[in-house]
Amino acid sequence: MSALSFMRWAENYHLFILGVLSFASALFGRTAVQRRWHQWPRLHLSGMGASYILTLTAFYVDNGKKLPLWRELPQIAFWLIPGAIGVPLILYALLRHPLATGLGRSLPPAH
Repeated sequence: MSALSFMRWAENYHLFILGVLSFASALFGRTAVQRRWHQWPRLHLSGMGASYILTLTAFYVDNGKKLPLWRELPQIAFWLIPGAIGVPLILYALLRHPLATGLGRSLPPAH
């Protein structure tokens, strides 16, 4: 991702930024599980969900104009639709999933 972005920086710097943010979000979610931070299920779900939304956003921003149905949409839709769908799903999971609400059984401590 980095090498491709640097090759055409003027056209792809936004993809580099989305990639870095996606990687950081996934790393945050993974670290929350490994270190069993307080409220780790919620942190894990939020970090991994944000990473997925950012990855899909980068994909659609780069490829949306070439995809059937998506090519009919304005450019701003490529930036907003993944979040508009993903954020409510993450919020729903944070409010309903047993581990995220504290009602489920937790994983054993990390070694």
